[in-house]
Amino acid sequence: MKKFEFEPAKFIPFRDKVVITKCRAIKREDIEKHPNPDFKIKVIKDDELVFIWFGDLIARLKNASDTNQKIVMILPNPWPGYRHVAKIINRCKINCKNLWAFAMDEYADHNGNIAPEDWEFGFSHAMLKYFYYEIDEALRPARKQFVCFSDLKDINDYSKMLADQGGADICYSGPGWTGHLAFIEPDAPELQAPLEEWKKFGAKIVTLSPFTIAQNSLHGCFGFSGDLSAVPPKAATIGPADVIAAKERFDMHGITVGGSKNSWQRLTTRLVLHGPVTPRLPQSILQTLRTDVYVTETSAMNIETNWDIGY
Repeated sequence: MKKFEFEPAKFIPFRDKVVITKCRAIKREDIEKHPNPDFKIKVIKDDELVFIWFGDLIARLKNASDTNQKIVMILPNPWPGYRHVAKIINRCKINCKNLWAFAMDEYADHNGNIAPEDWEFGFSHAMLKYFYYEIDEALRPARKQFVCFSDLKDINDYSKMLADQGGADICYSGPGWTGHLAFIEPDAPELQAPLEEWKKFGAKIVTLSPFTIAQNSLHGCFGFSGDLSAVPPKAATIGPADVIAAKERFDMHGITVGGSKNSWQRLTTRLVLHGPVTPRLPQSILQTLRTDVYVTETSAMNIETNWDIGY
C-alpha cells in the first residue's frame, strides 16, 4: 500500500517538514537541553508561571525603587492580571517613579491607523486601565513613561524613544501560533528580509497573520468564540532590533485553550526553542541571546496521538 504523504499548506509560514518532524519528536525530558548556555530553558508547573513572571517584574521594580535607578521594561499584552501587580506595588509602597514601561504591541485598522487609547479591546486601553491607573498616584510614574503605541504620531518614534532610554532592561515575551514575538509576524509583507537585515527592523505597522487572527479570536475580550471578524487586520509592533537591544529577556510558554490540555503552542514552543533561527520563526532569535525561558508542564508534554480527544 502506498504511503500517504503531503506537503504542508502553502499558507503555513514555516513549512520545513524535516525540522517540524524533528521538533515534534522532542520529549518532555529533553526540552530543557540547548547548546547555548545563555539560553536557559526551565520546565515548571502550570500554576507557577504567572507567579514567576510577576515575581520577576515586582523584584525589578523594588530594586529600582530601593536604588533610585531607572528601569525600562517592554511589557506584553496587558491582560487584567496586571491589577495584581499594582496591588502589590501599592501594598509594599514601591516607588515606580523611575519606571519606563513600553507596550509591546497594539492593534491597527485596515489602513494602518493605530487603535486609540479609548478603544476598549486595545492593549493601550488595558495597559492603562489595569496597570497604570491601578497604581496609587503617589507611586505612579508620569503618564509619558507608560509608552503606548496609541501615543505615537509616527510609528518610527517608538524605537527611537526606547533607544533614547538606553534600550529595555528587560523584555517579557511569549510566542504566538506563528512563532511571532509581539506582532513580528513571519508572513507579514512589511517584514520580509534576509535574517541580518531583518534583525535591524525597528517598530512597524504590520499585517497580521490569519493564524494570529484565529488565535486572538479565542481571547475573552473578543468573546472567545472564534469570531474572526472581531480582530483587527493589522497591528503596531516592536521590531527585532528592540528585542535584541534589550539587556535581558524573559520568555514564557504556557498558553492553553480554556485551561484544558489543548494547546496550539506545544509545537510552536519546540520550533522556536529548538528549530532554526530564522525570520520564518521570529521568536527563534531568542536562541542567540541571553534569555530565561519558562515552559509549563502542559506546553512541554510529549506530542502524541490521543484518540480519546479525537477531533
